[in-house]
Amino acid sequence: MWRGFSHLLKKDFRMMISGKFFLLALLSLCLYSGYINFVYAKLDQKIFPVCLYDPQGRLPDVSEYVTKLDSREALKAACADQYSVGIDLSRAVPEIYMLSCGMETTDHYRMAWGEAILHGNVDGQAERIGANTREMKNRREITAEFLFFELTAVGFLGLASMLFKEKQMGVIRVHGILPVCRGVFILSKLLLLLCSDLVFTILLTVINLGVSEAVEALAGVLLQAGILSLIMALVGFLCAVRLPDFKQFSLFYLILAVFVTTPVFLAGQTGMKWNWIVYHPMYHLFEAMKGAFFLTPMTKAPYYLACAGTIILLFLLSYQTLNREVAKEG
Repeated sequence: MWRGFSHLLKKDFRMMISGKFFLLALLSLCLYSGYINFVYAKLDQKIFPVCLYDPQGRLPDVSEYVTKLDSREALKAACADQYSVGIDLSRAVPEIYMLSCGMETTDHYRMAWGEAILHGNVDGQAERIGANTREMKNRREITAEFLFFELTAVGFLGLASMLFKEKQMGVIRVHGILPVCRGVFILSKLLLLLCSDLVFTILLTVINLGVSEAVEALAGVLLQAGILSLIMALVGFLCAVRLPDFKQFSLFYLILAVFVTTPVFLAGQTGMKWNWIVYHPMYHLFEAMKGAFFLTPMTKAPYYLACAGTIILLFLLSYQTLNREVAKEG
């Protein structure tokens, strides 16, 4: 069996090379790392701009953070970006004017900043929490998101594209008469994809966090990357065997990207509050990945039991589906 396994590994490795799998992974690594190092890590978003309309001059000592305007209409226009905060002193009672950005937490910060400007409370010292600088926080956050996206896409599409190519070449039909366990047929692909995903994880983490920070986080990150890689690879294998052609598979992948992955990013990054998101399995994988990058690894036993059970179940389903496909091919 193991001799046949080594031949399958060599065959799958050659197919990954011919399919430019490693080249695409390298290009993704360069693209992600370039964006992180030259764009995202350099972002230093200014604090919420404050615009003041004060026709009677009721606020003589204007803070350096304030831009004075000449009319109420100009104040409304300046705040139309849903980011700026307006202060209107044209009436007896001062008014904080702003348009909601759609995120309750951010709106709360904007309101608090506007009130601090109005009352002159801008000289306080903020307490620093944690050891991450703003740049390192940005690096950890965006690297976790890119890695999650890459593993979700590569594991799913990588194995599926390989299997569709084998189906077109008649490999599955030939495999039906070979003395090789069908479970080994699945394991060879899983092992190669898992190893390539883990290498990609190490390189992406080291390049974008630095060696010392990466060493601290890699143990937890590799664990979460391995779990996500196996789950998505098995889902891709199951769909590729089950669906008759790549067009139907592409439609299924579009549904996965839009309706499964997108809500996870929105809930995790924009502050949108959806009570149902806790029942979304990908949300917990995403949060575990981010937690690993921020050195707060997932420690809940039910999470790991659920992941292990999911991997075993997907493997068994893939095995049974492959048996039916081989029988159908004759």
